[in-house]
Amino acid sequence: MTCILALETATDACSVALYRNGDIQERFEPGARRQTERILPLVDELLAEAGVTLAAVDALAFGHGPGAFTGVRVATSVVQGLAFARDLPVAGVSTLAACALTAFDRYPHRARVWAAFDARMGELYLGAYQCGPDGVVPLLADGLFDPDAVPELDGDDWLLAGSGAVYREQIAARVRLAEVDAEVAPRAGAVARLALPMVGQGRTVPAEQAQPVYLRDRVVN
Repeated sequence: MTCILALETATDACSVALYRNGDIQERFEPGARRQTERILPLVDELLAEAGVTLAAVDALAFGHGPGAFTGVRVATSVVQGLAFARDLPVAGVSTLAACALTAFDRYPHRARVWAAFDARMGELYLGAYQCGPDGVVPLLADGLFDPDAVPELDGDDWLLAGSGAVYREQIAARVRLAEVDAEVAPRAGAVARLALPMVGQGRTVPAEQAQPVYLRDRVVN
């Protein structure tokens, strides 16, 4: 039996999820960028609702970025604190991968997803994924891109998901998009599902090695 507590705060939304033996319980709060004040209360509420304590958790998972600097930093610091408290292993998951899986859950007929976040300063964080019920396979590594220089990938069935859809016209000039949803945000439930094989295969790190992935060295929120 595996129990994973997952956190996701890399975008405007804030969510936590608990994976236990194939079932997922989740708390999700969209918008407002209140991650700093809401993430720990959400953890407490979720664990109380599930009737478990942190002692029952086998591993922690978090969306390690890319995303808003403050949001990514919040998830990293909170997961490190929780991991230190119980000496728990940590799995870091791409926030773009979590966005792609969240999008696939909403659009199960669209298995090929461009996950994109507005990175400000005229750039976007972008990754392309082949999605399925059990996870995602990267088709384009996560990166920081100029919207006018997005790599071209074959196919005419792409779903563009995430806040990076603000650049849909530039992306559509290079990629054949079937659908666009700018409202999709990565959820902790997707982070937990993506972390499950990592935990099972021992691809985790101790608390002090849980690190964010910013993809940019300039602070922009």
